[in-house]
Amino acid sequence: MSDHDDHAAPRAPGHLPRHTTPDGLRHESSAQQDVGVVIVAAGTGARTGSAELKQFRWVAGKPMLLHSVQAFHRRADVALVVTVLPRSHAGDPPPWLFQCDVDRLLVSTGGADRMASVWSGIEDMPDEAGIVVIHDAARPLVSDETIAAVIAEARAGRGAVAALPVVDTLKEVDAAGRIVRTVDRSSLWRAQTPQAFPRAMIEQAHLAARRDGITATDDAALCERLGFEVVVVRGSERALKVTEESDFQRADRLGDLVP
Repeated sequence: MSDHDDHAAPRAPGHLPRHTTPDGLRHESSAQQDVGVVIVAAGTGARTGSAELKQFRWVAGKPMLLHSVQAFHRRADVALVVTVLPRSHAGDPPPWLFQCDVDRLLVSTGGADRMASVWSGIEDMPDEAGIVVIHDAARPLVSDETIAAVIAEARAGRGAVAALPVVDTLKEVDAAGRIVRTVDRSSLWRAQTPQAFPRAMIEQAHLAARRDGITATDDAALCERLGFEVVVVRGSERALKVTEESDFQRADRLGDLVP
C-alpha cells in the first residue's frame, strides 16, 4: 500500500489481509509481475433505479465486479488489482470479493469523481507495476484477448484503448434538433475499457490534469492532451457498459456466449 492513507480502505473484520491467501500461505509467481490494474467501481449506479450498488448486483452468473477482478487475476503478470469502491463500502467490502486471489487484491476508497477514483488506485500501485491498466467494473464481460492486446501496446511504450469502430450513421444537429450535417464515421471509434499505459505516462497525465484543473471521464484523453501516443485495439461487443436496467438482461444473454 502507498503512503496515502486517506485513500486506502481499512480491512473489514474477518477479511483476509492483502498478502494472505485462503490457506494462510504467501504464493509467489514465477512470471514477471509488472502490471497493476485499477478497477473503477466507485459509482452509485443511480440510473439503474436499484437500491443495491450496480457493481455488486449479479449479472451473467456472478456479482458484476467479480467478473473483472477474476479476469485480471487470470494473468500471471498482474502484480495487484486495486478495486476502487465508494467510501460507504470500501471499509467493509462484500465477502464474495475475497474469493479472489487476495494476495493480489487491494480495496481503495473512491474520490469525488471518476478521475479522482482512478488516481486513488494509481497511488496504490506497487513499485514493480510499470504498466497500469484501468478498467470500468461496469464492463463485466471483458475478454482475455482484449486485456492482452492493450497490455502489449503499453509494453511497447504507447497508451492503448479498447474500442470499436462506429457503424451507425451519425448526424450533427443544432439546438432545435435540425440536422446540420452527416458526420464521416470512417475514422470514428467508440472507446471502451480496459485502457493500458506505461505507468510514467498515466501518472504524468493525471498530475498535469490536476495541475491545470482539467477533469475527464476518459484516461486516454488525459494522455492525448499531452501529446502521448495512444492507439486503439479492437474491443468486443460483449464488453458492453451496464448502465441501464435493460443492460443487465443483455449482459446475461451475452454472458451465456462467454466460454
